[in-house]
Amino acid sequence: MAIGTLQQIDPTLDLFDEIDKLKREMNAVILAHYYQEPDIQDIADYVGDSLGLARIAARTDADVIVFAGVHFMAETAKILNPTKLVLLPDLDAGCSLADSCPGPPFEAFCKANPDHIVISYVNCSAAVKALSDIIVTSTNAEEIVRQIPGDQPIIFAPDKNLGAYLSKTIGREMLLWNGTCIVHEVFSEKKLVGLKALHPEAEVLAHPECEEHVLRHADYIGSTSNLITRGAESPANKFIVATEAGIIHAMEKAAPGKIFIPAPPTNQCACNECPHMKKNTLEKLYLCMRDRTPDLTMDEDQRVRALKPLERMLEMTKHSGVQQKAVR
Repeated sequence: MAIGTLQQIDPTLDLFDEIDKLKREMNAVILAHYYQEPDIQDIADYVGDSLGLARIAARTDADVIVFAGVHFMAETAKILNPTKLVLLPDLDAGCSLADSCPGPPFEAFCKANPDHIVISYVNCSAAVKALSDIIVTSTNAEEIVRQIPGDQPIIFAPDKNLGAYLSKTIGREMLLWNGTCIVHEVFSEKKLVGLKALHPEAEVLAHPECEEHVLRHADYIGSTSNLITRGAESPANKFIVATEAGIIHAMEKAAPGKIFIPAPPTNQCACNECPHMKKNTLEKLYLCMRDRTPDLTMDEDQRVRALKPLERMLEMTKHSGVQQKAVR
């Protein structure tokens, strides 16, 4: 969305009030991922991880779904709601992990291993979902993989770090696609060890998309929603958090008074923040609702094929990973 377009917003507008008005007029629901900026998390109806938000998208009675996240998340909402208008504040909010697994080469990879069941992490494109048998999130991946018979070969894509973590945890060999998330690969083991030395009382929380040399220093490894729950329920009062730094806003709200320190990247950049997630802003959220664009469109054949593994995930999963927000 061009800067010139953003400059068309009347600076006297209270965007929180305007978004609330539009939401009522449109019968819209605003879904936000934990990695979004604090203002967006605060205005959203639901804040959650990929699994929790997929569940909400599957059962919402809203006419319009406004997805403050990245492209594959809005795609998932569209797959589950073909007749609804699905809006994304910035259509260019992509995902490095999804980009690491293009559809055509992944299709060739699957055809080269026809005896394998294909389990894909939700952080992938609709094209890859359409080639998959089951979709998983970091919240339910272990639960679902454990349900697959031991003699059934598995392809796990696209995140090799999550796949390796699952293989080690479950003791299950899987054929892994070589994909990664730029944020979860940037954490410095040396700086993490130094930070632990400065805060020996801190508990280290890490997302399983991190590399193994980071995970081995973690006191607790879990999905986005599980990390938030751990921060609130742990007896510790200080935490070092190895995942996208946007999660800290939700952690501080869930556990007031506790201290959450973002794990350091390999250099001085803000590389522990996802540049794609941060493309969404409150101004863009307002404009996409006001103008009802950009909206997600999808080839119907691909949507139907991508729906089946998503439905299988929802059938095989017990937990939700979402927080409902109070209606303003």
